[in-house]
Amino acid sequence: MATLTWPLRAVHEVVGGGVRPAGRTMQDGKHVILIVDDDPDVRDVIGLVLAKHSYIVVGAENARQGLQRYRETPPDLIIVDLMMEEVDSGTNLVRELQALGNTAPVYLLSSVGDGLSMTADHSELGVAGILQKPLLPDTLLSLVRAKLT
Repeated sequence: MATLTWPLRAVHEVVGGGVRPAGRTMQDGKHVILIVDDDPDVRDVIGLVLAKHSYIVVGAENARQGLQRYRETPPDLIIVDLMMEEVDSGTNLVRELQALGNTAPVYLLSSVGDGLSMTADHSELGVAGILQKPLLPDTLLSLVRAKLT
């Protein structure tokens, strides 16, 4: 069996010549993290940091693709850019994930300033927290480890 993890795409298992979506929660002993951001550099940097520390990373460039990846490879943790192709696309994606019964922690990634993380009510938004761009690798790893252990 081979697992594709780079570049950031849906993770699949190759089985008997066919391809099927990988399972939920800890694939091959590793947690799966979904990153939804329209900036490929952001996805690549976050993905590189996480992959280096033995996480399986699944990337999506927009909310629609994020939902598709979520269904194909249900993640253990989700990071969603607040503003992608449309201003509210990040929060709309969070609502759609909630409607699907998502139980994985969701973090919004924002570049709009520290004020959002201080003034926004995370529970009202339906997220575990708001992360500020640029995201420092140590901060990211600490958060992911704390949520997934």
